[in-house]
Amino acid sequence: MTRAELEDALGSVLAVSRGWALAQTRWNAAEADDVLQATVLKVLDGRARFDGRSSFRTFVFGVVRQTARERRRRDLVRSLILLRPAALEDAAPQFALASSPETRLAHSRESARLAAALSQLPKRQREILHLVFYGELTIEEAAGVAGVALGTARTHYARGKKKLRELLPDLAPEGEAHD
Repeated sequence: MTRAELEDALGSVLAVSRGWALAQTRWNAAEADDVLQATVLKVLDGRARFDGRSSFRTFVFGVVRQTARERRRRDLVRSLILLRPAALEDAAPQFALASSPETRLAHSRESARLAAALSQLPKRQREILHLVFYGELTIEEAAGVAGVALGTARTHYARGKKKLRELLPDLAPEGEAHD
């Protein structure tokens, strides 16, 4: 893939990749933008290479996930080095409140309800549902991004949808409220 083709391909998935970056950074917009920028740089400078074994979108989502994970790890190590344990314990509740998905997604009543329902799901179910619905990936592609087997992804997808239907019966498509 030439540099121009790579830039075009990145441009075509950048908008949907931002949603995944937000999900990976606990809805911290500044952090998500940093992760997305680092992802683009990794792809353009060759540190992350697209080998064609998946769709380009799946590849970029995987790079976003890995970049966010690396950033969290680096930030945690930094905070452990810079803060004494007592200071870290005092600050922990503030960090949790600042990253609440409900406060960042409360643009509408339905969004707030959906965010609250999603927060009740296990992390892996939330990830798979986000990749499939917002990232517009297939379950197979979502499994690759999440680093789980296809059967595992299908299980998380089905269980996540079922739980959301239970939590939000009035938002479930007609005839699906009690699957």
